[in-house]
Amino acid sequence: MVQQSSRCSTMSDDKLQNEKGRKNHVITIDHAYHGHTLATLDVSPYKHRQGKEMENCPDYVTRVPCPDIYRGVHSVKKIVHQSAPGVDLKGGMEQQYRKREIEAAEKYASYVELECEKITSQGNSVSAFLMEGGMSVAGVILPPKSYLRRCVSAVRKVGGLYIADEVQTGFGRLGKCMWAFQYSEDNDGALDYETIIPDIVTVGKPFGNGMPLAAVITTPCIAYTFESLGVEYFNTFAGSPVCTAAGLSMLHVLSSEHLQVNAFDVGNHLVELFRELEHRNEWIGDIRGSGLFLGVELVRDRTTLEPATEETSFLCSVLKDRYKILTSIDGPHENVIVVKPPMVFTRKDAELFVSSFEKALVEDLPVVAGQLRGLGRTPT
Repeated sequence: MVQQSSRCSTMSDDKLQNEKGRKNHVITIDHAYHGHTLATLDVSPYKHRQGKEMENCPDYVTRVPCPDIYRGVHSVKKIVHQSAPGVDLKGGMEQQYRKREIEAAEKYASYVELECEKITSQGNSVSAFLMEGGMSVAGVILPPKSYLRRCVSAVRKVGGLYIADEVQTGFGRLGKCMWAFQYSEDNDGALDYETIIPDIVTVGKPFGNGMPLAAVITTPCIAYTFESLGVEYFNTFAGSPVCTAAGLSMLHVLSSEHLQVNAFDVGNHLVELFRELEHRNEWIGDIRGSGLFLGVELVRDRTTLEPATEETSFLCSVLKDRYKILTSIDGPHENVIVVKPPMVFTRKDAELFVSSFEKALVEDLPVVAGQLRGLGRTPT
């Protein structure tokens, strides 16, 4: 137990760096964010791109492309939108989409597979593959089906560990699963293979529902290896009775009030409402995510995918100032409205939110059209 998520990820990094006697390499995802300690900044390409102090990953960190199937190097939804903007995926089109999604997953996973081969061929070792189950800062990116399984398989074949960062998306937020690392399994739930189990899981933010509580969850073998180094780990406020009581209460409410089920139901309702809005408004380029972890990407053109960066910033401010609704902005182009409401969010709340979102698009945005170029990012 620790009191903040960055400390969780730092401990995970310490464990993997010390597990073997030689220098190890960590594979991380482009645009990922894992914390603000020095160790976690090393494996957070988002910070390297955003700031000036760290322009590149350190030598021991290997960065692979983010598995973005909307505007990434292996796009899927881009093709669908070009052929039929705003159309629902049904029948043959849905089958075509699923086929392309699997192909994209294979291509994105191949970067991890190739890096594993490259690192080991040079006499080095892969210590770990580190990934957020749901990449919020990257623009609400959930990995395509089979991607994670392929990556983890490649890393484990060369003796590496799989670290799942569940700080933002754990504890049922995705609705269909308790943990985000379970998301890219068979969407129908008909598994004919064992579920992926990470070697290390980090949890934070929602664990204490606002109280400073986080945790590193791992296997007895890895915990013993860390302990055997002889350097006793302690944290002054770790395991505080007050914080642990908050954590137990959160787990009780999560279960007794069926909040994961609520996230699934309300999240699906939100997506349906946004799909309807997408038909009426071409500013919406993509709607993605799961449960109460959703992203709405805004574009100026659905064919070129030109990001509506300034417009997104304006909408975020208007939603707060006029409609009293808090959202946030993420994505490499800062054009994704992130929807991460409290787990008690209701269908009525969802309807009010999307109604307000449409008013902001239809009534407020046209008033300032042509005046937004150069508008600074709304801090969120």
